[in-house]
Amino acid sequence: MLSNMEMVLLCSEDGTILKAADRQETHSGTGLLHRAFSVFVFRRNGQELLIQKRSQEKKLFPLLWANTCCSHLQEDETIGKAGEQRLREEFGFSCPLTEGPSFVYRAEDPGKRGTEYEYDTILVGNLTEEVTPFPNPKEIAEWKWVSLERLKEDMRRAPLEYAPWFYLALAMILRRAP
Repeated sequence: MLSNMEMVLLCSEDGTILKAADRQETHSGTGLLHRAFSVFVFRRNGQELLIQKRSQEKKLFPLLWANTCCSHLQEDETIGKAGEQRLREEFGFSCPLTEGPSFVYRAEDPGKRGTEYEYDTILVGNLTEEVTPFPNPKEIAEWKWVSLERLKEDMRRAPLEYAPWFYLALAMILRRAP
């Protein structure tokens, strides 16, 4: 019997959950479409974003910079609570998260280790007080708070240093910002 974290939820193009499946099989070959979420935590009135460089231990896209954290939705979880829990697991703190838009993407790992094919829901948190992150080294190699202007410039300058879904999700967030 596989544990919850070894399972993902397959879904249709509109995000409707179909069934649970083995996580490793889902990420093999061209990938199977499954539910995921990407957390973005901002501070300083949305001017800075907490980003992480994914751990070397990550099977897909290791050592690439990405959003605050991300994971897969599990059976009997709400997306908001799942995001808050994952934020605690990876960074040692949590904050309220607001559900944003969802999108579908497919990206093959450059090291040919597998494929992400996800129906990804964006979750956004806005910190009003300072927090001290306690990153989990099994998940996070490096982390930093970065201004949105500097982040956009660095993503243009060094595009291969960032995870593919990060570009898509960040663009969606920035389009919706006031």
